[in-house]
Amino acid sequence: MNAPAIGSVSWFEIGSGKPDEVKKFFGELFGWQFRLNTDLEGVNYHAAVTPGVSGPTGGIFEHSDSSDEYAVFYVLVEDVPSTIEKARSLGGTVTMEPVVDAAGVSFARLRDADGHHFGVYSMPSPA
Repeated sequence: MNAPAIGSVSWFEIGSGKPDEVKKFFGELFGWQFRLNTDLEGVNYHAAVTPGVSGPTGGIFEHSDSSDEYAVFYVLVEDVPSTIEKARSLGGTVTMEPVVDAAGVSFARLRDADGHHFGVYSMPSPA
């Protein structure tokens, strides 16, 4: 499998107060498998492994507010802060400032000029 290209949609996230129900639904519907990801301390995140790939391509963010159910896509970028700066210059807004997890993945959530929710992320630089 080739690595995703910069600028491609290559991750998804589903936010849910009922992650077991979401995992059951998508697992039975599409054959997705899930494993707990502990890269962010204090966060329950269930990585989703979809058929035909060796690693996760998305996940379920477990939260307690059932009024905040969502599904969002993430775009791979070279640099999250510079992408945020460019998005702001185009009328976008940041809904979640950048976070870096234990694996070195940096990510943030934004809205475009019309209010559509999406995310951006970058992988850590090779050592």
